[in-house]
Amino acid sequence: MSEMKDGEVHIDEEDAQGGSKEGVVRWVLLISLIAAILLLSIIWIVGAIG
Repeated sequence: MSEMKDGEVHIDEEDAQGGSKEGVVRWVLLISLIAAILLLSIIWIVGAIG
């Protein structure tokens, strides 16, 4: 919610950021990184065996 004070517009922190601080992006990046490492390792190991 924004409000006027002394001719200036003051906006709440959550409204200014446009979202919440849940850390979801951190978990998505971590899971994606682990999945990529595992997938590339499997491809490399299968290729080395064959």
